[in-house]
This record gives sequence, C-alpha cells and structure tokens, in this order.
Amino acid sequence: MVGITETSVLSLVIAFVLGLLIGLLIKKVVQIGIILLAIIVILVAVGALSPTTVEHALMQLGQSATQAEGKVSGYLNLLPYNSIVFIIGLVIGLVKG
Repeated sequence: MVGITETSVLSLVIAFVLGLLIGLLIKKVVQIGIILLAIIVILVAVGALSPTTVEHALMQLGQSATQAEGKVSGYLNLLPYNSIVFIIGLVIGLVKG
C-alpha cells in the first residue's frame, strides 16, 4: 500500500496553483484582446485608422507572434498540463477569474 507523501501533496498543490494562475492569465489576455479589438473597430469607423494600416499592423503582429511561439514552446514542456489537478485549476481560473 502506497502512502501519500508530502512531496506528492506539494506537487499536486503546485500543479493546481499553476493551472489557476494560467487560467487567470488566459482570461485576462482574452479580455484585453476584446477591448483592443473594440478600440480598433471604433477608430476605423470614425476614420482615424485606415483598414490598410490595421492590416499592416496585424501582419507585423503575426510575425512577432511566430517568434514568440518558438520561445514559449520550450516552456510549455515545464507545465504539468496532463495532470487532472492542473486542468481543474485552469478551468477554475478561466471561469472564476
């Protein structure tokens, strides 16, 4: 019979907290993205920005995102995303955050 050790409890708590924090981060990033989209739509509607300017900015953002994705992919392997405790924390962070 295998007992529960302090190390296993600590790893579960850390996985849960990481999931919770990443869920909160994802929710905030999506909220900021929606706000920025609304600002851009309003600026295009009043004529302060042209659609070609927005298109050019989005293309540059896409290139930067591609570079950032390469750097972040190495850090994704550090996350315990296959742990059910991490997933529970992530969902709680997304819903309650």
